[in-house]
Amino acid sequence: MKFQPPSRSRLNRGLSVLSALALGSALAVALAPQSAAAATRVDNPYVGAKAYVNPEWSAHAAAEPGGSAIANTSTAVWLDRIAAINGVNGGMGLKAHLDKALAQGANLITLVIYDLPGRDCSALASNGELGPNDIDKYKTQYIDPIASILSDAKYADLRIATVIEPDSLPNLVTNAGGTAGSTDACATMKANGNYEKGVSYALDKLGALSNVYNYIDAGHHAWLGWDSNLDPSVQEFYKVATTNGASVNDVAGFITNTANYSATVEPNFKVTDTVNGQTVRQSKWIDWNQYVDEQSFAQALRGKLVAAGFNSGLGMLIDTSRNGWGGSARPTGPGPLTSVDNYVNGGRIDRRFHAGNWCNQSGAGLGERPTAAPAAGIDAYVWVKPPGESDGASSAISNDEGKGFDQMCDPNYGGNARNGNSPTGALPNSPLAGHWFSAQFQQLLQNAYPPVSGGGDPGTPDTTAPSAPTGLTVSGTTDTSVSLTWSASTDNVGVTGYDVYRAGTKVGSTASTSFTDTGLTASTAYSYTVKAKDAAGNVSAASAAVTATTQSGGGPGPGTGTFKVQYKNNDSAPGDNQIKPGLQVVNTGSTALDLSKVTLRYYFTGEAGASTYGTWVDYAALGSSNITTKVVAMSSPKAGADHYLEIGFTTGAGSLAAGKASGDIQTRLNKTDWSNFNEADDYSRGTNTAYADTTKMTVYVNGTLVNGTEP
Repeated sequence: MKFQPPSRSRLNRGLSVLSALALGSALAVALAPQSAAAATRVDNPYVGAKAYVNPEWSAHAAAEPGGSAIANTSTAVWLDRIAAINGVNGGMGLKAHLDKALAQGANLITLVIYDLPGRDCSALASNGELGPNDIDKYKTQYIDPIASILSDAKYADLRIATVIEPDSLPNLVTNAGGTAGSTDACATMKANGNYEKGVSYALDKLGALSNVYNYIDAGHHAWLGWDSNLDPSVQEFYKVATTNGASVNDVAGFITNTANYSATVEPNFKVTDTVNGQTVRQSKWIDWNQYVDEQSFAQALRGKLVAAGFNSGLGMLIDTSRNGWGGSARPTGPGPLTSVDNYVNGGRIDRRFHAGNWCNQSGAGLGERPTAAPAAGIDAYVWVKPPGESDGASSAISNDEGKGFDQMCDPNYGGNARNGNSPTGALPNSPLAGHWFSAQFQQLLQNAYPPVSGGGDPGTPDTTAPSAPTGLTVSGTTDTSVSLTWSASTDNVGVTGYDVYRAGTKVGSTASTSFTDTGLTASTAYSYTVKAKDAAGNVSAASAAVTATTQSGGGPGPGTGTFKVQYKNNDSAPGDNQIKPGLQVVNTGSTALDLSKVTLRYYFTGEAGASTYGTWVDYAALGSSNITTKVVAMSSPKAGADHYLEIGFTTGAGSLAAGKASGDIQTRLNKTDWSNFNEADDYSRGTNTAYADTTKMTVYVNGTLVNGTEP
């Protein structure tokens, strides 16, 4: 008979959050000696536990300079193929790990269940051994043997926490069709249902053991943090936990940030912050996400899961093994209040180029040490990804593990739609996923936060500066702004960002290879240089200088008439499958104007592919429901324009007072077959990422052109 855990309440633990007990052998010193607890189902398996230290990982860590400082920390054991159950190439199998845990006097071990058919359908580096249709093999040759071993009576006193199939269910929600990140492999796994069947089966079989605590993987905040992703994910999680024999009673909780780098807590800004009246959610880094870090995401997700029908005692885990982001590049306070982007980029401790980057990230450090009950609703901070084990190879490597080469692990790859076409930020010379990567371990130790006492190798600090940026180019100007682009620098460890200088004075920083300097004077020449920096604080020589002259602010064009439009580019990649104009309208007249009489046009070319379009309003200060959008094919195509996106307003938008702006309107369009655009020559496209007046979008009142120039 399946064990049915008692009704559990998280109230006392959530509000009092006992004493955040650190796990692993380091904690054993602080606790009274203990033998393994009786096999009584507990509210939180991590509280009061002595956690298993994997001797294989510990030996690797101890062999690194300074690594002995963390070598006795508990890390998860990954069962990433059938052969791992009995041990690979003379290594320890599942029984050996469990026996060693007993020998250590541990009463907690964390296992990662990771071998679904068609595994990790959106990332080649972690593909697995089973084909998309091998569900029976998964059940009988993988899950059943694991369950059989765990059911051995001699392990009854061990609390066994299982992390169930990282990345699988989130991929079904976001990457299985209809999105820029979709893959055929994920669509296949959604269609055949084998991810769902496999996870349900694992929950059912492992959940039948009273000492097993199943935690389902739930991605991370920069994957599922938007309501359009999170709510469907909650529905998917509940479906899997209540079908194919599984029950919500088989689920102890969920885990976020598995093998990822998102900060546990961003200390220098909150999602509710504003800069000059603009929400920080408008920043390029946050990109309208509802969350800025893992802890706020995990706590909110837990509330949604309980509301959907999961037990009220549900707990959350956060993988903090590599999300510390310490070192000299760690900001000590908020960024400047000059714009939402400068405020967020200047203050965020997560120094990745893009929150979608996941492979062997440059600049990362060890995070919070394993800790029980650190915050309300959080069962523990855990080290699920053993620090020093690679995320994937930086180039193709022949292997018998089913692991492919993913360009997101190549430091020279320019990115794709999933990471905003940003540099990958991956470290060079990385081995296959799961193999030891000494250079990464050393970086993690050096950049640990909290710092590791006695860690690192102070005799060999990184003193090599990145190469100077090249190809600095003026990519656009308005009467108040200059936009710049340049080619990425290189570094022996990895570039973490760039500082932009105007006439020798630093005016901003960015993690990408573009920047827009705003608030300038019309008809004025400005000189710029750029410098690259790395995680150790080394700064490159300056790039070659370029000079730009802002446009004239007088004469016909923006600002004439009674109404004008301001534009910014919300998508720096001109060759992807979406166009994302940001706009706001300004009443420059002396009387209020009824917005329902106003229409705007953004001109573009459709290129090949579908001739039908989808349009979206992701956000509008006036309310998204008060904005109308449609794509119109031009009867007489012009250079850079054969279609336009027409934006209108319903009566609910009301009137715009004299001298006032509508506030931000975030629009988006795509072809219905999701084929790519070539925006480089589009008439209305600009490269500025901050709002500026434009003549290349047109404004009409009652159908009469009042501002801008038609193509």
